Amino acid sequence: MDYEAKFERIAAQTSYRLLDPEARDFLRAQAGRHRFTLQELQLVSDIALDRLRWKEPPLSSDWPAVDSKPRLLASLRDGHSQLRARPKSYAALGPSDRPRTRKPDLRVAVKPKLGLGRCPVASERTRCCNLLTLDAVEKCGFDCSYCSIQSFYHGNAVTFDADFAEKLDRLELDPDQLYHIGTGQSSDSLMWGNHNGVLDALARFAAKHPNVLLELKTKSRNIGWLLENDYPPNVITTWSLNPQVIIDGEEHLSASLAQRLEAASRIAGKGRLVGFHFHPMVHYDRWEEDYRGICEQITSRFAPEQVAMVSLGTLTFTRSVMKTIRRRPLTSKILQMPMEEIAGKFSYPIDVKTSMFGAVYQSLAAWHDRVFFYLCMEAQSLWQPVFGHEYASNGDLESAMKSAYLEKVRALS
Repeated sequence: MDYEAKFERIAAQTSYRLLDPEARDFLRAQAGRHRFTLQELQLVSDIALDRLRWKEPPLSSDWPAVDSKPRLLASLRDGHSQLRARPKSYAALGPSDRPRTRKPDLRVAVKPKLGLGRCPVASERTRCCNLLTLDAVEKCGFDCSYCSIQSFYHGNAVTFDADFAEKLDRLELDPDQLYHIGTGQSSDSLMWGNHNGVLDALARFAAKHPNVLLELKTKSRNIGWLLENDYPPNVITTWSLNPQVIIDGEEHLSASLAQRLEAASRIAGKGRLVGFHFHPMVHYDRWEEDYRGICEQITSRFAPEQVAMVSLGTLTFTRSVMKTIRRRPLTSKILQMPMEEIAGKFSYPIDVKTSMFGAVYQSLAAWHDRVFFYLCMEAQSLWQPVFGHEYASNGDLESAMKSAYLEKVRALS
């Protein structure tokens, strides 16, 4: 078989087909010159595709001037690692780089059982709070580039359980046990409002079970139902926060930072607890200035008595999620980061995490003894450098978290 025929066969199995015509023509010529194998073409195509997605100069602009294929591939790998390690800038991204989105197809379907279980990313290899997750809705209408939901929900359908309220009402809980349940894992907790009676059902459930700490995690400003209804104090609404440049570049369709903070302020003004998740934090050229600015805003707008928690965490990917992100036709710099394999997943090196988490924690020094802080899905080794203390087990973290939240809830009751 001549190489041209082989190239056609192996190229169809790689990300080569996702490149723009100019990049494809260039790589075809280089492949013919160096006789790339399937694995080699996959490597070079992925590097070229990353540059396209990251809006960086094309691979042809600095192709190594070497004839040896081993030296060529080593140089390409090294150059790509350097591009990952360099603090990225969002200055080149603009409105035209945001994805074209379709209006979600909202559906109601009968589900065989209530979607209640352990957090799907819970692990003994990271310090975890043992959150229980409740799938009130399946699939999110926001389009955050880094979200893992895209790897297990496909298509444009957002599904509501036709019998959700009935299933939730029949759920039997131990009255002597304290539960922490969150609804923000399979979809945003608030963006759909009370569609299909979801918030009505959740409020009734929380009122029926005062031993439940029900967390609604969101990037939305859709708080109309919460303002109009007298829901119980054991419902805690929490917002994921990022600098506006990250919201613009990576958290498409979600509320702006100003809108999120205003929504949280109105809920706190109603006399209900709020919380904030600096998760996922993103490392870029202005990260420290921008995250410290958010800390200044929340400490000036909220009293610690109004805030149940602040969590810290960052980007964490499985191989399958990285593959999904890379192959989406989306301008995104989210994978332009130095990566290390930690606890079976890929994330920033420990020193980068320590720097980011420490900066936010120290910026919130006035809240240290009055708000519960924790690291979400991060290695136990980070706790001592960031907070100056650590928990011996996931159970100890879970117990401390629940006790802190419950104390805040009782203060409002």
